[in-house]
Amino acid sequence: MESCEIARLPEELVSAALSLTSPRDACRAAAVSPAFRAAADSDAVWACFLPLLADQPPLADGEALLACGKKDLFLRLSGSSVLLPGGLMSMWLDRETAAKCYMVAARELSIAWRDTPQHWTWIPLEDSRFSDSAELIWVCWLEIRGKIHSKMLSQGSTYAVYTVYKLAEEPDGLNFPVNASVSVGGSILASKVCLQRDPHMIHPEDVALPHQRVDGWMELELGELVCEAGEDGDVSFGLSETESLYCKSGLILQGIEIRCKN
Repeated sequence: MESCEIARLPEELVSAALSLTSPRDACRAAAVSPAFRAAADSDAVWACFLPLLADQPPLADGEALLACGKKDLFLRLSGSSVLLPGGLMSMWLDRETAAKCYMVAARELSIAWRDTPQHWTWIPLEDSRFSDSAELIWVCWLEIRGKIHSKMLSQGSTYAVYTVYKLAEEPDGLNFPVNASVSVGGSILASKVCLQRDPHMIHPEDVALPHQRVDGWMELELGELVCEAGEDGDVSFGLSETESLYCKSGLILQGIEIRCKN
């Protein structure tokens, strides 16, 4: 028998209160009592954590997710990514904040010399989210650019932008700093990054270095951005080395990821 007075609150009131919290708080509330569990698991709560237009996101095979409870849908979208129409962008939800996150495939990026086989080639990889990835054969002029509309992001959220890639067996020229940039709303954040850690080199402290991901790929942060309320324009990002013009090879690019930074 429930003796706690809070357990006697109407389910609608509890649901309304929980919808103003976060997915994590709603899951914790479900452990308070059976009455709280009913409210915490309700569609009324979890619909508030699902962004607009995400009720039926398309899958890689073009089929929509089957109708299910809002909590199950949220857990599905925050547990793994789904491909958007065209197969050149994937989307998922941040489990803590419900913010929308994306990866833009290499095919969707602007890459200098991408259509010249002696410079870039396209290869399928089983552990990639997309049908193929871009492998750098050799270039002197390295330039990779991408963009996404700010309205696709969650307002008020802080994002970080990452290049997601692997290195071939014998990469060359990727252990030197290159230019990275992230811009939104007329504001440009420029920095120096390095695609390959080199134990024989001392990298400057202000040069960002890559990290290994649990999925087997590497990631390199290009910068951060805040999606302000009312922002209406492109978020642009990229990396380049077009000054020293030394030979570069051995980069295998899956895409560029824009995800919530907790």
